Amino acid sequence: MQLIAMITMLIDHVGLLFFPGEVLWRIIGRIAFPIYAYALVQGHVHTSNYRKYAIRLFMIAVLSQIPYQLAFDTNGLNVVATLFVASLVIRMLDAAKPGPLSALIIAGVCVMMEVLPFDYGAYGLLLVLIFKYAGQGKAVLMHLLLNLVYLFAYGWVIQLASILPTIVIAYGPGLWRKLETWRLPRWVWRAFYPAHLALLALLVYLL
Repeated sequence: MQLIAMITMLIDHVGLLFFPGEVLWRIIGRIAFPIYAYALVQGHVHTSNYRKYAIRLFMIAVLSQIPYQLAFDTNGLNVVATLFVASLVIRMLDAAKPGPLSALIIAGVCVMMEVLPFDYGAYGLLLVLIFKYAGQGKAVLMHLLLNLVYLFAYGWVIQLASILPTIVIAYGPGLWRKLETWRLPRWVWRAFYPAHLALLALLVYLL
């Protein structure tokens, strides 16, 4: 999953810089951020030393900032800074009881991330919180609703594609186990390769 996140992020950035008119690069790139957001939550849950974990995120954000600004000609903050702040918010929410204070923390940080601005802005924080506090089934629905809000508010059409990795994260393992229990008749499995080649050859001949 980490490899998929890195490759799709690279595709996204290559498309943005060198092929800005070709939207397919950006659509593929939408796969990356949900995986990074999910990985952040998993890191937060399973780290044995949160301080070291947060420092690593902070250092990556700092090291990435100047190359990010030079590459994309922006004064905004890079996506690792977004993840770092999201990690701090999770830490604060874990320490606070659910209620008005938690809502104020989330709202205040959302405003800050939009104003400065951070890459993905409030959207990035909210997606991380969805992965942290929503169950698997609810995460898909809430991510879809988040995408729809940003579609109607900001016209983020290609961001709709980001729901795909969330679906895989939520349902992939269970779906794969279910598919593994299905068994085709042996003759179908063995005959498929020559049969499909024969059918293709016939179509080529007829056409």
